[in-house]
Amino acid sequence: MAKILVIDDEAAILNLMAKSCRQQGHEVTAVQTGREGIEALDRFKPEMMIVDLLIGDMTGLEIISYGAEHHPDTQVIMVTGNGSIDTAVEAMRMGAFDYLTKPFELADLHRTVDLGLQKRNEDDTIEVTDFQSSAISLPSAGMIGESAKVKEILSVTDKIANNDSPILLEGEFGSGKQMVARSLHNASERKDAPFKVLQCSALPEELLESELFGSSSSRSETIFSRAAGGTVLLEEIQVLPVRLQSKLDSYLEEVNTRRMMGDLPKHMDVRFIASSAKPLQEAIEANTFRKDLYYKISVIPITVPPLRSRPEDIEPLAQNFLTRYSERTGQSIPEIDKYAKRLLEGYSWPGNVGELQNAFERACAFAEDNRIRPVDLPPKVTQKVEITDEDEKTTHHLPIGGLLSEYIRKQEKLFIRETLKYNGGSREKTASMLGVSIATLYRKMGLKLEKKKVTTK
Repeated sequence: MAKILVIDDEAAILNLMAKSCRQQGHEVTAVQTGREGIEALDRFKPEMMIVDLLIGDMTGLEIISYGAEHHPDTQVIMVTGNGSIDTAVEAMRMGAFDYLTKPFELADLHRTVDLGLQKRNEDDTIEVTDFQSSAISLPSAGMIGESAKVKEILSVTDKIANNDSPILLEGEFGSGKQMVARSLHNASERKDAPFKVLQCSALPEELLESELFGSSSSRSETIFSRAAGGTVLLEEIQVLPVRLQSKLDSYLEEVNTRRMMGDLPKHMDVRFIASSAKPLQEAIEANTFRKDLYYKISVIPITVPPLRSRPEDIEPLAQNFLTRYSERTGQSIPEIDKYAKRLLEGYSWPGNVGELQNAFERACAFAEDNRIRPVDLPPKVTQKVEITDEDEKTTHHLPIGGLLSEYIRKQEKLFIRETLKYNGGSREKTASMLGVSIATLYRKMGLKLEKKKVTTK
């Protein structure tokens, strides 16, 4: 759940976007003028702002500019029916996360909002907060964890901090690839220069091409030129269109050649890092990614492990989130109930670090007496528990919060179904094995018992 500000002068569109975001569980403030929008920004302090380009009393770009100066942590999505590539580029340069053109599908809005909030959460975890823990949290690394896998990544980033060879980061969405990229940048001699991120999946192909290689009106203005002397992270490179893969391959070849010759111009002097949520070798085999480009961007490959493979990092990450929450609200740091901690460590975290942070945002909102209990956690976290028997360890999915009678009914039905399979479908044998009458078996299966016809002469 996040706080979202929506600004649009068209009442119908405004209400539709606001209602849609509320249905996703977000707290929404909706206004129709730029002046109201700026006032709401200052008062509401949203995690995300969705703003129309043309509002009447001012432009969306003016509001984005104000937000970038006074509320830099607010993620921005620009919406317009009168946009152009140049306008979109300008919005992105001013800090907008993405750009939607009217008319758009609500599914596109949901996807963009989710991606923007997840990216904001990843950015938040990069900032290191001091807290009492045995976790590693190096200022140059920006990563938090005490697992062997995190220690290994930190060791690698220290070794290659000032190596300008292209780096490929592979790992699931939300696993912390951007954290590693920023770690490399912050530990390098380029740390005082810009760090720029371009997400391939968030932009249409034409806008993506403009950001990488310049537009017809400004060939020299690209993400590389804006990051001169610093670092460029190209996120989700696995979805980069093949046509642009070819252009990027040529561009990197030129950079490499000119660097070797000592003739690299300032606007091309950047450290290049790419990230992918899927193994690029699979994309190569599927003919969706160029092999020659893969070899250019993966001179130094780093795999970022998912959170489920390093459960020992959950507690230090949790402590970091709780510390940040207490600093933001002025409250003392909440404690985590022993059983809640067990549930957190037993959950698989498919959304990785971003999902963990969202879980604690919710938990802190619902917690009572400054203590986080299982009931404060998202239902999907509490529905998986590990039960240890004397001889073996088994994992069960339990619908905590549901009715006991409903759970027993479903388990009975499952047991009967499997026993039927064991008996080759014979209901008579199954009833006998279970110690119930055939009528009881039919009732529990939700079937009607067939009555035999009696004929009289």
